[in-house]
Amino acid sequence: MSGEVLAAGDNFLLPNGTFFAELIIFGIVLLVIWRFVLPPVQKALKDRHDMLQKQLDGNHQAAEKFEAAKAKYAEELAEARAESARIRDEARVEGQAIIDEYRGQAQSEISAVLQRGEDELATQRERVLAELRSSIPQLSTTLASRVVGQDVTAATHQETVQEFLAGLGSGKSGKEE
Repeated sequence: MSGEVLAAGDNFLLPNGTFFAELIIFGIVLLVIWRFVLPPVQKALKDRHDMLQKQLDGNHQAAEKFEAAKAKYAEELAEARAESARIRDEARVEGQAIIDEYRGQAQSEISAVLQRGEDELATQRERVLAELRSSIPQLSTTLASRVVGQDVTAATHQETVQEFLAGLGSGKSGKEE
């Protein structure tokens, strides 16, 4: 009996017709997928890959541009700071020159004012001395007359008064030491 069962087609090692039909249908489905489904999917994957590659390249270019702009900004900032320092130094120098100029003008004006003051004082001194020279003889004789109690004539003591006044004008007293 076992020989008859095997001959009738119950052998699992020998495939039957259904298996071959399924195998052919699987091949046809695989061919249809390979021919019609896989190319659009591959195309979509390639397009996506290209788009991502472009974005990546764009990001790299943007990063390079950003670094270049950052370096240029730092360079221009350093130049601006240097220019600012130079302008500030020039302003200090100009300010110091203006201060020195005004200081010189002020010194010359002060010297001129002092000179005028000294000239005016010398003129007033000469005028006061001239007034004193003219009024001292009369005042001294009047004072001497009051002190002595008698009339002292101006003619007798006029020479003494004149010598005293001459000594005052030259910076000496009437007495010699």
